[in-house]
Amino acid sequence: MDKTKRRSLTSWLKQQSKLAKRWLMIAVGLGIVSSLFLLAQAALLATILDHLIIKHADKYELIPYFIGLAATIAVRAVCAWGKEIAGYRCGEQIRIYIRRQILEKLRELGPAYIKGKPAGSWATLLLEQVEEMQDFFARYLPQMSLSVMIPFIILVVVFPVNWAAGLIFLITAPLVPLFMALVGMKAAEANRKNFKALQRLSGHFYDRLQAMTTIRLFDRTDAETEVMKGASEVFRTRTMDVLKIAFLSSAVLEFFTSISIAITAVYFGFSYIGELNFGHYGVAVSLLTGLFVLILAPEFYQPLRDLGTFYHAKQQAIGAAESIVEFLETDVSKVQSGSHDLSSDTSITIEAKNLEVRSPDGTHLVGPISFNLANNKTTALVGPSGAGKTSLINALLGFMPYQGSLKINGVELRDTNHDTWRKQVSWVGQNPLLLHGTIKENITLGKHDIANSTIDKALEDSFAKEFVAKHGLDYQISDRSGGLSVGQAQRLALARAMLQNGHFWLLDEPTASLDARSERLVVEGLNKQIQGKTALMVTHQLAPLKDVEQILVLQDGKLVQTGNYDSLSSQDGLFSDMLKSNLQQEQANKGNLDA
Repeated sequence: MDKTKRRSLTSWLKQQSKLAKRWLMIAVGLGIVSSLFLLAQAALLATILDHLIIKHADKYELIPYFIGLAATIAVRAVCAWGKEIAGYRCGEQIRIYIRRQILEKLRELGPAYIKGKPAGSWATLLLEQVEEMQDFFARYLPQMSLSVMIPFIILVVVFPVNWAAGLIFLITAPLVPLFMALVGMKAAEANRKNFKALQRLSGHFYDRLQAMTTIRLFDRTDAETEVMKGASEVFRTRTMDVLKIAFLSSAVLEFFTSISIAITAVYFGFSYIGELNFGHYGVAVSLLTGLFVLILAPEFYQPLRDLGTFYHAKQQAIGAAESIVEFLETDVSKVQSGSHDLSSDTSITIEAKNLEVRSPDGTHLVGPISFNLANNKTTALVGPSGAGKTSLINALLGFMPYQGSLKINGVELRDTNHDTWRKQVSWVGQNPLLLHGTIKENITLGKHDIANSTIDKALEDSFAKEFVAKHGLDYQISDRSGGLSVGQAQRLALARAMLQNGHFWLLDEPTASLDARSERLVVEGLNKQIQGKTALMVTHQLAPLKDVEQILVLQDGKLVQTGNYDSLSSQDGLFSDMLKSNLQQEQANKGNLDA
């Protein structure tokens, strides 16, 4: 990572700290108050020892000093506790804000962009990498201020007492931040590589976990184990590099501070035996002065040592921030919502002219193609796998950038408010996504203003009422539709789309993976709902398309055929080839059942 990028990431991190400036100021303020009581503690301790050793005072006379010492220690402990709490709140507030930024960016980019990376990578970005910034905001930033202010306060007190000791402090103090800067360059790069390795490992692990059944069926267990082992080894190596640098920096910082304290102690030792006679202001160096300065010596370097310890947190935060900032700076202008609101009671007409769909990184996926989806008509989109059907659907929903013209009711999609447009869409996909919650929460999506009679009507029209009545609306569904069959989950998804009550129905293989009975029920429910509405159906099953007004045949991102069932089935082309393949497959399946 070059210096310019490191500086820009540091600047970004510091900008985020302004969001929790109040907590940051409280943490710094409590640290300063603690340093003031530290001076009192050192003075009391030096006075007690001077009275006991030099003046041979009675210990009972020193009780007020002991009480004062205990009080100062107690106040410093309270300040340290308050400083930690304030620092934590500072980091917590900023982490919540950064996570909101990431989630908002994900919402703007849409599912088409999200699917470009493994789910484990997104989990690492949103959880681990944001979490790694906690110590930067909670400890490093407050310590940056305290590492300057506390030594300055101590110098202000020490110089009037003994200028030689103050000069030793002043000369040796820069050694600590100098070494920190040297180590920090290596630490930032090590942390960056560590986070990249963690993202890859998380992505590998999550994907393999999802595909565990498939891996076992195809006897790929050993091969995938080697892949995971390799990713784990890379992550282990990167982690050890980070730890090596952390331990090295701590050891060298301790060495420099120990040498500096030792020099101060040697100076006072030689002063007491008469070998050195400078540093004082005309009065011999007393035991009280020496003890006071020597007690403060470790405390003078302690803020710098703490900053050195937390400097590792800064490099860790920079490494974590790199991919976060890169993601947050992703250009969303090509999929950004416009300002034109679609009326909620209007019909839907979609017109595409020379439409080209591109991936978020600019790769050409579909087009140029031209078509019309007429008002209150059903259109089928067919084609082999990889033809670009899903990309076209994502473009229609505003999740993919496009060139050319794509108009909704005569208004360019890029100028349309995507939120109001998507409210007009009732969507049923091939893999119904049901969330962890009750049946009612899944079909209403948390909307509490939907009447029970409306919910019952949707369940009845989607043929889901029979099993919902058995379980009840409060029946808990686990992640990935756990507790329901595929057919039941699909019928709940259909009921959810009915409650959405959109004027445009988008059906993406809604009967895929269903048994014959579930398929019949879902198709019957869909046919009743899309009557009199604009609908686009993506399917591989061609026989049920006899009553569809328009069929679009897509191949390699190009629109190769357009027409109705009769015209397309009677002419040579991709549609008739797919139809023959469908019929052969149905006959083969029927033969297998008969056998």
